[in-house]
Amino acid sequence: MRVLVVEDERNLADAIARGLRKRGMAVDVAYDGDAGHEAAFVTRYDVVVLDRDLPGVHGDQICADLAASGALTRVLMLTASGTVADRVEGLQLGADDYLPKPFAFDELVARVQALGRRATPAAPPVLELADLVLDPARRVATRAGVPVDLTNKEFGVLSELLKARGAVVSSEELLERVWDANTDPFTTIVRVTVMTLRKKLGDPPLIETVVGAGYRTAEVSS
Repeated sequence: MRVLVVEDERNLADAIARGLRKRGMAVDVAYDGDAGHEAAFVTRYDVVVLDRDLPGVHGDQICADLAASGALTRVLMLTASGTVADRVEGLQLGADDYLPKPFAFDELVARVQALGRRATPAAPPVLELADLVLDPARRVATRAGVPVDLTNKEFGVLSELLKARGAVVSSEELLERVWDANTDPFTTIVRVTVMTLRKKLGDPPLIETVVGAGYRTAEVSS
């Protein structure tokens, strides 16, 4: 899941980003409304965690512009004011959810995860291919009932390939969905991650390379 955090309180923004990354999400951070507005329209994010009272472009404007664009990006609005009137106003601007400060981090994570599921075409809660089972909610992978120990990036790549249901997913798409904006676009990290993922998953192979196009899950005979 790709998340943008737009928050001018740097310590809070960085803490949110660190916490979400530990949950396996790819997270970018913008510290003011101008940077946040630009980032939100340059990259396709699943969720934007958006502080309402931002310097530069106001959070209300970013929210309204995202809603008007028709993007599938979901907005979780944060604010120091938690009155009913403020929540209603934020939702009317186009926010998908609203969380007053201070908040429990576990609640923020749960809300981001829920919004992320709404930002993409519906996928089953548990992804399966042959004897491989991937449970994104519990972050557990098994093959033939045996646990497979995956890094966050390996888990993310496998999840994207399984959700594609056999369609080809390019390296560029995987880089955008699983890594953050600080990753070198010319890196070989996707190829290396797929290689180690294949080794961990074992035989018969479940991931195919489509030369010049990307990767897809293999057809496995029952």
